[in-house]
Amino acid sequence: MTTPKERSRAVIHTEGFLKQLARDTSLPEKVRRDAHFLLRHYPERSDVLLAGRLEEATMLPSFPFLYPIFGSTIDE
Repeated sequence: MTTPKERSRAVIHTEGFLKQLARDTSLPEKVRRDAHFLLRHYPERSDVLLAGRLEEATMLPSFPFLYPIFGSTIDE
């Protein structure tokens, strides 16, 4: 099972990968344009970590079926 920390790391690394694709002039224009389009609404690192902090802060023991999606830290 994927942990919130692992999920956060994957989302953050995917953002970096999309940025690399968008800047790589050796790639076809369509690939760069598609990567740029996806990045327009993709969460930035700070957004993901903030979401993790908010989720961790609002964990209520009375709702054990709710668990955080993102973690507030990642191991790089």
